Amino acid sequence: MTSREYDLIVIGAGPVGENVADRATQGGLSVVVVESELVGGECSYWACIPSKAMLRAGAALSAARRVRGAAAAVTGTVDVAATLVRRDELVHHWDDTSQVDWLHGAGIDLVRGHGRLTGEREVTVTDADGGETVLTARHAVAISTGSAALLPDIPGLREAQPWTSREATGVRDVPSSLAVLGGGVVGSEMATLFTSFGTTVTVVARSGLLRGVERFAGEAVAKALADAGAEVRTGVEVEKVSRDSDTDGGGNGEVVLSLSDGSEVRAAEVLVATGRVPRTSDIGLEVVGLQPGSWLDVDDTLRVRGVDWLYAVGDVNHRALLTHQGKYQGRAAGDVIAARARARDIDDAPWGAHVATADHAAVPQVVFTDPEVAAIGHTEESARAAGLDIRVIDYDLSWLAGSSELADDYRGRARAIVDEKRRVLVGATFVGQDVGEMLHAATIAIVGEVPIERLWHAVPSYPTISEVWLRWLEEYGR
Repeated sequence: MTSREYDLIVIGAGPVGENVADRATQGGLSVVVVESELVGGECSYWACIPSKAMLRAGAALSAARRVRGAAAAVTGTVDVAATLVRRDELVHHWDDTSQVDWLHGAGIDLVRGHGRLTGEREVTVTDADGGETVLTARHAVAISTGSAALLPDIPGLREAQPWTSREATGVRDVPSSLAVLGGGVVGSEMATLFTSFGTTVTVVARSGLLRGVERFAGEAVAKALADAGAEVRTGVEVEKVSRDSDTDGGGNGEVVLSLSDGSEVRAAEVLVATGRVPRTSDIGLEVVGLQPGSWLDVDDTLRVRGVDWLYAVGDVNHRALLTHQGKYQGRAAGDVIAARARARDIDDAPWGAHVATADHAAVPQVVFTDPEVAAIGHTEESARAAGLDIRVIDYDLSWLAGSSELADDYRGRARAIVDEKRRVLVGATFVGQDVGEMLHAATIAIVGEVPIERLWHAVPSYPTISEVWLRWLEEYGR
């Protein structure tokens, strides 16, 4: 057993933990990161990067088919093998050497192994050979262990050996058919992906697709999936799962999903995409009086309530389970840990340097389906539930010259939510081809609380889809 002492210990070396460590190091602290898997984490190897790399081929092909002059040149389907090779390159073949080099270059130490809290400001790391290293923090410990796929308690599901997002994004042998259980972001994106690969896809989503964004967004994605050949089953639940015995010697038999309406769905594989759980079941939370396996409640400086030296950053605090939002939290946490350690002034007022204020009502997200869905802030439903006096402005994106230039028969919709009392934008949703790149303008408008009167002077370029901003303003009036 060895022991070391640092100012800050970070458990988890994904993008979130890396940001905490980097900002604290820049603030003058000595930092060590503990990681049991690959440095770079879920996003780099099993989520954001591989999934978007795999989705891109189908999106580019669909975009070309929507433009006369280009469509005639498209004579084939997605080259699955080439797409998987490109994915492998973008995830560096699941080799984290470059990420480790970055840590070392930033002056951050790395200890590989499973880290658990074993005392006040103490973390014991057990490596693959059973060796232990005891780390002690002079100031703080930050937990950035992320989340894992939730497997619902459905009879037979675990025994059927279901896929999670990890198996889907790391696929080697694309199945002939796939049942997707869940209609959230992961379920919708993976249904889009495997449909583009030529897989027969069935989505079972009890409450429809993309619950939590505007209803029309989920409806547009469901229609597009159906038009592409997928089947979307809503209003039903999976009551039981089984897997047939292997009859041809080629591996597992078919998975059978028994639904609440008495019907069955059969597929070569089943992907479970019904939610996430925190990776906190075996990190020693009981040492600080917290329940193992629980989400960690934090204040806006990301400090765990009731434990003045413990921080929880990223998915584990359940504020916004998105990589970019976790990195945002990481920057605030790293800065405030350094400031507290050096007895500097703390700027923890809303929108201050040491808080993650945007988590509450300004969280941007892009769903890389076809059509894309991009949203920030309130939906109509959430704004009304919050008691805001709002005006809702809808616009058909196909009416824009920029849309007509981008694609023949462009289909899309954009909604703005305006707080009438303050006359500022508090929500925006875009649905359509390539709308993801439009979202940051809305994010700036909401975070900056730009008055409607000032937005008239933010002139959109012509002909682009961003001209929707002018159309929204014209509809709203001065």
